[in-house]
Amino acid sequence: MTGMAAPQGSATAPPERRKRRTLRSRVKWSLYTVVRITVRVLAYFLIGLRVRGRGNLPAHGPVLLVSNHLHNFDMIVIGAALTRPVFYMGKRELFANRFVGSFFRSMGAFPVNREAIDRAALRHAGLLLDEGLVVGILPEGTRSTTRQLTTGNPGVALIAYQRGVPILPVAITGTQHLPFDAKATGERWFGRRVTVTIGRPFTLPARQPGVRPDLDAATEQIMLAIAALLPPDYRGVYADRQRGE
Repeated sequence: MTGMAAPQGSATAPPERRKRRTLRSRVKWSLYTVVRITVRVLAYFLIGLRVRGRGNLPAHGPVLLVSNHLHNFDMIVIGAALTRPVFYMGKRELFANRFVGSFFRSMGAFPVNREAIDRAALRHAGLLLDEGLVVGILPEGTRSTTRQLTTGNPGVALIAYQRGVPILPVAITGTQHLPFDAKATGERWFGRRVTVTIGRPFTLPARQPGVRPDLDAATEQIMLAIAALLPPDYRGVYADRQRGE
């Protein structure tokens, strides 16, 4: 994300300008750290946050994180559960409000137009991966109202093919009960447990020269990796497609 990535100004830029960029970057990194720690503590006490497989997150290098989507808070909760900052691709509606949008940008998020192929957002995600960062994408494109996994969008497979980076599947359960979301179930949320499960990273098969990649098959592989981490009643359209089941 342009807000959190290391300053990329020209080496010939005036020293004072480079200094301002560095200070601005430090403030946003500090803000991200404060928010992450605060959310982690609150999540532990209020929703009994439990994290499984944290060690599966590579310590260094580019990572494309993919997850199911149940609540507006999913990105924040998953970000708090991990040990590396996550630069999330979020729907552009989240950035419509000037102040809210500024906050999300400070947290590393960047907007995407879900109504069309947003090449600018895909290109930005690729640049972040080129910098060795963790980019988070919710392939379903919207929150599930039934908690069950819905069909993934091929944009995530396109990014994975173009950059050839490790894909980290993540599953989140329990956030559908939380308040402050128009699509929440409305059930009692206090005392419910939220679990973030981090799977093993994998890569898509290498592209063959001159052969157009099968984005649908790649998207299916990515979504199945997420489904495998979810309880059976969360797997939705992928429930009957699990390997070996």
